[in-house]
Amino acid sequence: MPWYHGDYPPSYKNQPKYLRDKATEIANEVLKTTHNEGEAIATGLKQARIHFEHHPEEIPANEK
Repeated sequence: MPWYHGDYPPSYKNQPKYLRDKATEIANEVLKTTHNEGEAIATGLKQARIHFEHHPEEIPANEK
């Protein structure tokens, strides 16, 4: 089941909005290829964290 803004995996609940949105975007792409929700959720969150480590300028100023 793909996720969209406002609809995301429960494990993303306590993440900042910018991270949750990016993780959801990545998880949806992973889900298209693997069809495994658990893997997509975990990979999405991990890769979103890595993305923002490499691109801290993309973190909204009010979230820093």
